[in-house]
Amino acid sequence: MLKIAPYRIEISDEAITDLKDRLARTRFPRAVSDDWSRGQPIKLIRELVDQWRDEYDWREHERALNRLPHFMTEIDGQPIHFVHVKSSVPNALPLILSHGWPASFVEFLGLIGPLTDPKAHGLDESIAFDLVIPSLPGFGFSSPMSVPGWDSARTAKAWDTLMKALGYERYGAHGGDVGALVGRELGILAPEGLVGTHLLQIFAFPTGQPGEMDKLSSFEMEGMGNLAKFEKYGGYQVIQSKRPGTLAFSLNDSPAGQLAWNAELWFGFEGNGVEHVDRELYLTINSIFWFTATSGSAANVYFEDAQTGAGYREIPNPTPTGVAVFPDDFRSVRSFAERSNNIVHWTEMPRGGHFAAQDAPDLLLEDIRKFFNGLAVR
Repeated sequence: MLKIAPYRIEISDEAITDLKDRLARTRFPRAVSDDWSRGQPIKLIRELVDQWRDEYDWREHERALNRLPHFMTEIDGQPIHFVHVKSSVPNALPLILSHGWPASFVEFLGLIGPLTDPKAHGLDESIAFDLVIPSLPGFGFSSPMSVPGWDSARTAKAWDTLMKALGYERYGAHGGDVGALVGRELGILAPEGLVGTHLLQIFAFPTGQPGEMDKLSSFEMEGMGNLAKFEKYGGYQVIQSKRPGTLAFSLNDSPAGQLAWNAELWFGFEGNGVEHVDRELYLTINSIFWFTATSGSAANVYFEDAQTGAGYREIPNPTPTGVAVFPDDFRSVRSFAERSNNIVHWTEMPRGGHFAAQDAPDLLLEDIRKFFNGLAVR
């Protein structure tokens, strides 16, 4: 039986002062170019550093976060933090939400109210959820990282352990980015009681078979352009898959360095996310990484998945699976995904990007509700 205890976020005044002091002493590089071709531009990172140092109020956000019910437990020797918000609706479906990298449970704050209390948000209350929102192992308050080996498959097993320990005999799952890898691994595991898994991405690729590309829709073909852009710019994945330990020294010692590294996905390789990112939310996520010194340990999931293939393995996922594909993101291809997944729901969205809970929460909310309602599992 897991020991589960209430938890409260309490960052010391000294830690906040140290952060602001480090930000004030940032040594910025000299620009080789002013565009996005070599990485995040200095202008953007200066703006973020200035806002974090002079305008952002951690205490305000800490108070808001502590209004949520936080808990701590230990699974397989690893500290696991999670938020657990129960719905007042009878027979609400338990749903575990898995965030991605570089993110945290904070990514889902805007979805908590509509998913748990739909009537208060003008929605049909017959579709409601109890929410369990963990921090991935090695991320934020799920630290320190206890031992190597925490790939997406091991995390999926831990999530099932957590849901069963909370008394849930049946539940659903949702995830994006790394959380999508965890969600698919849950589908592969197919534990008793898992009714379905809803994902923002399925990372399935062409096999090179003749004619398979000819069957793609225009939406999917445009997505191949997004994939090409990722292959051109996505250096963070290569480094974190191979040398996360070396990278950790820089990320844990320089808040400006952490801001710039994490900005690759949030603001985009070519700045396509600049107008859409909620910078206060982005700084809250970065503050959690910084205060817990977990940027390095969070990067390890890429290394672990590279060793085992977790999340990307084309082995059967028999669990009913729904996919929401957002245009400003890696665009999953249904014919590729169907090779090894039980796809029962597929939505191609008109807008939104990689962090859909932040930049298209209305569309994501609707799709989660529609998917689980379609399973007739209430």
